[in-house]
Amino acid sequence: MFEIPVKWLVFILTVYLPFNIVVSMNNPLTRKTYIVQMDRSAKPEYFTSHLEWYSSKVQSVLSKPEIEGNADEEDRIIYSYETAFHGVAAKLNEEEAERLEEADGVVAIFPETKYQLHTTRSPMFLGLEPEDSASVWSEKLADHDVIVGVLDTGIWPESESFNDTGMTPVPTHWKGMCETGRGFQKHHCNKKIVGARVFYKGYEAVTGKINGQNEYKSPRDQDGHGTHTAATVAGSPVRGANLLGYAHGTARGMAPGARIAAYKVCWAGGCFSSDILSAVDRAVADGVNVLSISLGGGVSSYYRDSLSIAAFGSMEMGVFVSCSAGNAGPEPASLTNVSPWIATVGASTMDRDFPATAKLGTGRTISGVSLYKGRRTLSSRKKYPLVYMGGNSSSLDPSSLCLEGTLNPRVVAGKIVICERGISPRVQKGQVAKQAGAVGMILANTAANGEELVADCHLLPAVAVGEREGKLIKNYALTSRNATATLAFRGTSLGIRPSPVVAAFSSRGPNLLTLEILKPDIVAPGVNILAAWTGDLGPSNLPTDHRRVKFNILSGTSMSCPHVSGIAALLKARHPEWSPAAIKSALMTTAYVHDNTHHPLKDASAATPSTSFDHGAGHINPMRAQDPGLIYDLEPQDYFDFLCTQKLTPTELKVFGKYANRSCRHSLANPGDLNYPSISAVFPDDTSIKVLTLHRTVTNVGLPTSTYHVVVSPFEGATVKVEPEILKFTRKNQKLSYKIIFTTKTRQTMPEFGGLVWKDGAHKVRSPIAITWLTPLT
Repeated sequence: MFEIPVKWLVFILTVYLPFNIVVSMNNPLTRKTYIVQMDRSAKPEYFTSHLEWYSSKVQSVLSKPEIEGNADEEDRIIYSYETAFHGVAAKLNEEEAERLEEADGVVAIFPETKYQLHTTRSPMFLGLEPEDSASVWSEKLADHDVIVGVLDTGIWPESESFNDTGMTPVPTHWKGMCETGRGFQKHHCNKKIVGARVFYKGYEAVTGKINGQNEYKSPRDQDGHGTHTAATVAGSPVRGANLLGYAHGTARGMAPGARIAAYKVCWAGGCFSSDILSAVDRAVADGVNVLSISLGGGVSSYYRDSLSIAAFGSMEMGVFVSCSAGNAGPEPASLTNVSPWIATVGASTMDRDFPATAKLGTGRTISGVSLYKGRRTLSSRKKYPLVYMGGNSSSLDPSSLCLEGTLNPRVVAGKIVICERGISPRVQKGQVAKQAGAVGMILANTAANGEELVADCHLLPAVAVGEREGKLIKNYALTSRNATATLAFRGTSLGIRPSPVVAAFSSRGPNLLTLEILKPDIVAPGVNILAAWTGDLGPSNLPTDHRRVKFNILSGTSMSCPHVSGIAALLKARHPEWSPAAIKSALMTTAYVHDNTHHPLKDASAATPSTSFDHGAGHINPMRAQDPGLIYDLEPQDYFDFLCTQKLTPTELKVFGKYANRSCRHSLANPGDLNYPSISAVFPDDTSIKVLTLHRTVTNVGLPTSTYHVVVSPFEGATVKVEPEILKFTRKNQKLSYKIIFTTKTRQTMPEFGGLVWKDGAHKVRSPIAITWLTPLT
C-alpha cells in the first residue's frame, strides 16, 4: 500500500487516473485487450449462439483474414460475457478495434483498464451482539441462504474463519463451482466457501503467462487481501483471534451465517477490467446476492466505465453491489466507484487503538501507535541516540522518507531514526531502517495524514506519531546535539474517544461526475481491522518477513467495503423482497453523524467536523438499518432515466439500455430528482436562478398506520421548505411523495451541509443535504 504526498497526489489524480488504460507500445498493429459490448437482441437468426455471432464479428475485422479454426483466431477472444454484460473481451490491434466499433450490433468498445486494491472488534462496535436474541444476528434469520461474491485476490480456505461447522446445506439456487489448481482442490470448498473461481486471461494478455511456481494460478490467496475481506464479510466466529497478542477477542464477519464465493481477479501485477467484468458476469449467473468489490481504477464517464456498466447489469438482476471509495483522501474529489447504483463506502476508525510511546531525552512522552511484537526490544531505562536525516526545509528529502538506499549505516546504526510518511509503504521504511542498522523508528505523519494514526506490524521497534508531534520530534533531533529517545508498546486499548472518526486516507467528494449525486454513500470501520490472513505471507506484506499469523490487522477502504457488504447480506436475509436500492436506502437513512462524545463526526486529517463529502450519509448503524421505517426505492428504469439527464448520446445510453431495451421517459427535471436517499441541490452559475425544487418518494416499510413529521436543519445561504411537512401512511408499502424547495438568500462560496429527517416517534429517517452554488464564469 503506497503513500503519496499531497502535491504529487494532486498531479497523479488530475493527469494519471483518467488515462489509467493499459497500453503497449504506440504501434497501431500491437494487439491489446478490448472489451466489446454487443447488442444481444441484434443477433441474426442464422447464428446458432451469441458467441458464434460475436466470433464472426471479431473475425470480420482482422487485419489478416485468418483460417477458421486457426489457433491464433481462437486466441483473439479471451472471454465471453452473458449475464450482467453482453459481449466479449478480445485481443485486437488499434485498426481492428476501430473497424469493429463501426460494425452493426456493436454497442461500445472499452480498452483494458488496470485497477488497484484499496487496501475483531467491529461487530461489537457496530452493535452486532450475538448474545442478544432480538438482534440482527438471530439464528432465526435465514442469512445462511445469502451468498456474497468477493472479487479480490482469492481465499485461504484453511483459515478457521471459513469453518462450516453447523451450517445448513448450500442453497439450491446456487450454480457456482470450485475451480481447482495448484494448492486448491474441490475439498477446499465447503458450506461456507461455496464457490471459488479464477480470472486471469486479461492479466496474462498484458503481462504474459503467470509463473505457476511463484504465484498460485488457482483461487488460493497468497496476498492476504482477499482472505481478509472475505472474512470481514462473512467469517465464522473464531475465539481467541489476535495478531501477535494485539486485538485479542472473537473475530467474526458481519454476516457469519452467510456464504462466500471467492472470485480471484487480482494478481501480483494488479487487477484488469476484462477479468473483473468476467468475474461480475459469472458471479451474477452463479447466483450471488451481494457483490463486494474492494478495488478501483479512477473515474471516467458512466458509459466508459466497464465496472459501472457491469454493476448496472448486476443491479438489474437484483444484486447489491458494494465498492470501496478509494484511499486517495483527504484530497477533495478523489472518489472512485461513484455510480448511483453502487454503494460507495468510505472508511472510519473504531474505539480500539494500539498505543505506543516515544519518550524523548527531554523527559517528554509522545503518544503514538504500533503493532510491533518481536525479539528486539528497547529498554525503558536506556536512552538511544535519535537521528533525523532531513532538514528544516519543507521540500521532500529521500533520506527523510527512508527510501531504499538512502540511509547511511554509519549515521543511523544503533540509533532510532525518524522517517516521514510518503512514497513508499510504511512498513518498508522500517525494513530500510533495520537494514541500515537502526534499533528503532519513529514514523512521522506529514500534512497529508494530519493526526490520523494507522498501526503497522513493523519488523523493528517502531512508533507512528501525528504531524504535530512529528514536527516536535524532528525539531528536537535537529537542534539538540545529543538527542535521545526510547520506545514502549502498550498493547490494546478500548473505549477510545472520540470515535468513530473519518479516516484521513478515505477518498472524498464532491462527486465531480455528477454533483447532484452525493458521494461517498456511507462510512464504515476501515482502520486497524483484524481479520483472517494468508499462510503464505508475513503480516507486514514484505518478502523478508518470515513471521506467519492466522489473523492480520489492515487499514483501507478495502476493509470498510466488506463491512457494508456483510450488513447488506444481513438485510437481504431479513428482507429478501428488498431491491438493492431499498437495502442501500436503509443503510444510509439510519446512519449516524455523531461520535461517542455526542459531537459531530470529525475528520482525522484536520481534527475538524467532517462533512457529507467526507462521510456521506454518516456511519453505518446495522441495528437501526434492519427497521428503517421508510425507504427511498429505485427501479432499474429510474437509474436509466437518471442517465438520460447526463447528456449522453443515444449510442452511449444504449450501453445501459441493452438488457431491457430501455428508453428515456424524461421523468426527471434534473439529476437531483433521482429518488436517492441523500439530497444534493446544485444551483447553476446563472445567478438569476434563485429557486430550486427537488422531489422524493418514500415507501412505508414500518407499521401500516404511521405519521411522519419533517425536521430540516437551517442553512445560511438558503431557506429549505418541505411540502408537505407531514406524511400520513395507512398501509405497508404505501408510497408518498414530497418536494424540497431551496430558495437562495445569499450565494455561498463554499457548499453548505445539513440534513432532513422524517420522524414518527419510533424512526428517524435522515437524508444528508448538500447545497452548492456554482461560480459564474467571468
